[in-house]
Amino acid sequence: MDIYEEIVRLRKAGRKGALGTIVEVQGSIPSHESSKILIRDDGSIAGTVGGGCVEAEVWSVAQEVMREEKPRRLHFNLNANPQYDNGLICGGSLEIFIEPVLATPTVFVLGGGHVGMHVAKVAKIAGFDVVVADDREAFANRERFPEASETFAGPWEDIFPKLDVNEHSYLVLVTRGHKGDLDCLRWAVGTTARYLGMIGSRRKYIEICKVLEREGTAPEQIERVHSPMGLDIGALTPEEIAVAVVAEMISVRRNAPPGVPSLAWKSKAQHTT
Repeated sequence: MDIYEEIVRLRKAGRKGALGTIVEVQGSIPSHESSKILIRDDGSIAGTVGGGCVEAEVWSVAQEVMREEKPRRLHFNLNANPQYDNGLICGGSLEIFIEPVLATPTVFVLGGGHVGMHVAKVAKIAGFDVVVADDREAFANRERFPEASETFAGPWEDIFPKLDVNEHSYLVLVTRGHKGDLDCLRWAVGTTARYLGMIGSRRKYIEICKVLEREGTAPEQIERVHSPMGLDIGALTPEEIAVAVVAEMISVRRNAPPGVPSLAWKSKAQHTT
C-alpha cells in the first residue's frame, strides 16, 4: 500500500491519522532512515518502522498526536533500554517524528454579503476549504465567490440537507438578518461542527438563545456558539472582521489556550451583510 495515497484517502474521507517517520539513525537498527508508519484513527496501521516495542510506543503516542493535533518527536536507544529486548537490541538509536494527518477543514459561510465575502477570501488563504450558501441566488454563486468549492442558493430548509458538515467543519453565520441567523443557528447547533460563530451583538445573541431555549434546545448546544464571533483586534470594517473571525477559527483549529476576548464591536447592534 502506498502510504501517501492512503493519506489522501483519509483526508478526503474526513478522517484523522498520524504519520511516523524515522528521521535520524545512529548505528544498527531493524529498519532504515525515512521508513514510515501510518496509524489511522481506527487504530489500524500501514507501513512499519521496525516492529516490536518501538512500534507499539509509536502507536500509543500517535493517539495523543491525533487528539492534540500537534507533532511529537521520540528517541529510542535500542542498546540501553531492556524493554526493547524483543529482537530489537541492535546497538543503535533512532528518532521518529510523528505528525498529525488531518482532514482539510471546511468553512461553511452562511450568508453571502460583505462580511461573508471577505471571510471566504481570508479563510481560503488560511488553508480552509470554502462552501458558501445564501437564500438569494445573486449572493451565492461562483462569480461572486470564485474561491468557493461549492455554492448553494435557495430556501435555507432546502440548503441544510445538502451541507456535508462534520467534526472538521466551521460554520459562520452572517445572513442578511436576524431571522436568517435564527433559522441557521437552529440547524447549526444540532451539527457536529467544530466551530460555530454568529455575527451580531451580545444582545442579539441572548435574544436568539431565548427563542431556542423556549423551543427546547439543550443549553450545552447553545453554549457552543461563538457570538459575537471573532477575536478582539479592534476590527471595524468587513475586511477586518473577516480577519478576526478566521483568526478565531484558527485558534480553535490549533487548540490555542483561551484568553483572547471577543470582538470589541460586540456591544454594538451591528449587522453587516
